[in-house]
Amino acid sequence: MKILVTGSAGFICGYVVEELLNRGHEVIGIDNYSKYGEVKKTYDNHPNYHFTKGDVKDTELMKELISDCDQVLACAAMIGGISYFHEQAYELLAENERIIASTFDAAIWAFKNKVLKKINVLSSSMVYECATNYPSKEGDEKRIAPPLSTYGFQKLACEYFCQGAWEQYKLPYTIIRPFNCVGTGEKRALCDSEILSGNVKLAMSHVVPDIVQKIVKGQNPLHILGSGNQIRHYTYAGDLARGIRMCIESPKAVNNDFNLSTPVSTTVLELAEAIWKKINPDKPFNYVSDTPFKYDVQKRVPSVEKAKNILGFEANTPLDKILDEVIPWIAEQIKLGGI
Repeated sequence: MKILVTGSAGFICGYVVEELLNRGHEVIGIDNYSKYGEVKKTYDNHPNYHFTKGDVKDTELMKELISDCDQVLACAAMIGGISYFHEQAYELLAENERIIASTFDAAIWAFKNKVLKKINVLSSSMVYECATNYPSKEGDEKRIAPPLSTYGFQKLACEYFCQGAWEQYKLPYTIIRPFNCVGTGEKRALCDSEILSGNVKLAMSHVVPDIVQKIVKGQNPLHILGSGNQIRHYTYAGDLARGIRMCIESPKAVNNDFNLSTPVSTTVLELAEAIWKKINPDKPFNYVSDTPFKYDVQKRVPSVEKAKNILGFEANTPLDKILDEVIPWIAEQIKLGGI
């Protein structure tokens, strides 16, 4: 099928576009390069990949690109780590609302007038920001308090765009919630502020690249945000890409929502020690705790049963294997100045 992917030059989409192309789909990509600047992808010259440098908020351009597409994958957004939630609190809400509204405007038009069959929206585990019961199941986002961060609230709003477009226009949808994506391709963004953790500038406070770069740069003791007891589910980007592709392809995903995640819980401290041992196998692990940011969720544990039972999806790449791929890439990016 032919799929429009917004934010196609982004981190997760770097894996998703390749996954879709490898499965024989035709991909129309759009990105304005606002996050990293112009980037090169291995699939740039693929015969089934067609890229447009442009702004998703340009609805007329979106209508041109979507006019003969079967589905759209809405990934474009301003996104960053915890420090970014503070530095860009208003823009995260306002700009991402403009982006998603333009995407839906074009999708509704194409559904009514062209051949579009479904919109797939990349949401976030942050919709469960205020969860108190674990694991968080699909549907819990409407039973718990709304997210406190503007980013989490806006991602929840994206899901209500799906609801509204279905109720008013019968536009089919799939809501996709990735958890703690880890892979190669994530660099320091152009809009990064100068945030220090010890003597090292953070890379948008994404925990894996931040910990790796601090250890590679020789930080000892290692500075971590908070106690290190925060629980996360570090999910390989290649697994997520497969799950996203299955959400697009499966008829069972229509008008459904899915958590896409590894089932394995890992504390930040366990992650930090695992990375330390791979980089500094002969040095004892030492760390200190820095004051955490406001929106550093202490526990994020997803239910993964729905995606397994309905889609047959499982994220099974172990953290150890993920780190063996990611650590050398980040170390090379540090040498090149990308992080």
